Amino acid sequence: MPQAFSQASVLATKLAVLTGLVLAVGAGTLARLRMQPAAAVGEPVDQPIRFSHAHHVGDIGIDCRFCHATVETSAFAGMPSTQLCLGCHSQLFVNAPELAPLRQSLRQHRPLHWNRVHDLPDFVYFDHSIHVGKGVACEECHGRVDRMPMMQREASLDMQWCLACHRDAARHLRPRGQVFAMQSAAAPSDAEAQRLARENRLLDQRRLTDCSTCHR
Repeated sequence: MPQAFSQASVLATKLAVLTGLVLAVGAGTLARLRMQPAAAVGEPVDQPIRFSHAHHVGDIGIDCRFCHATVETSAFAGMPSTQLCLGCHSQLFVNAPELAPLRQSLRQHRPLHWNRVHDLPDFVYFDHSIHVGKGVACEECHGRVDRMPMMQREASLDMQWCLACHRDAARHLRPRGQVFAMQSAAAPSDAEAQRLARENRLLDQRRLTDCSTCHR
């Protein structure tokens, strides 16, 4: 019995189906990698509560690690829980309308949803603990948060911005005791930069600018 379809038509059909599957998978992958529109540099980001870093960090002097507790041990710096906020605000400004979302979070047993200021795409690997452990200050990427009534994006964090630092990483380091300080420190001298690089066992420029360092 003769075949209803020639080998060429069967092959064409298979290729068409395969192409459709590849396109569908590709579209799904792109959808997952798609970021929300990035916050513009210098523009405050709306939050469920108008939390002021200028007040909490600048005026009161709260250390970054109090709210971002895993910044030294994890890729993610961590966000404060409702219970942590209420450690102070169960006594201070208890009935303030501004803190209504915090009280609602407690009643509903749901964490506050803070909007990301820096939202890197999924194909970029970034680890807070590595940077902090090597002597990169919070201010290096986040700016002087102690002067920000509302948190804003200080730098673009695009690839060229990151590479500019990785190509001369030693010049962006600080002594361990100054990593969490807000002081707009000047870049270290050549001798100090070399000392910090040795002390922190900084990788060489080739390794720091290798694609696999940030894309894994």
